[in-house]
Amino acid sequence: MKISIEATINAENNKVWDYYTKPEHIIHWNFASDDWCCPMAENNMVVGGKYFARMEARDKSFGFDFITIYKEIRDKEYFLYTMEDGRDVSVSFAGIDNITNIKIVFDAEKNNSEDLQKNGWQAILNNFKKYVENSNNK
Repeated sequence: MKISIEATINAENNKVWDYYTKPEHIIHWNFASDDWCCPMAENNMVVGGKYFARMEARDKSFGFDFITIYKEIRDKEYFLYTMEDGRDVSVSFAGIDNITNIKIVFDAEKNNSEDLQKNGWQAILNNFKKYVENSNNK
């Protein structure tokens, strides 16, 4: 089963792409709630390259590494990666003037409900939107 989420961001496409893919920005938005953080991120954005993000509770009670391998990349438009468990995720960027739409489609996992997965991923994307829109060209 595929799950789809999206957000419309008030920023031009190049900025949205950069903030989504550059580690110096990823660490500021890649978590679903304020009691979590992303203290480290690395991104080798080439086909076959690895994306790594450490995600953990701020109180250090729990954490995990999110690791993917890129399968396809169209600069500033789209990328597809595979997570360690074999599930695929596609991320597309469609920008017109100072508005960019991001759509993420991912393979659902079997341990959690569709709603829980969709809400978690959407919360991270909403956090990204807030980070980009509240940045003053960081």
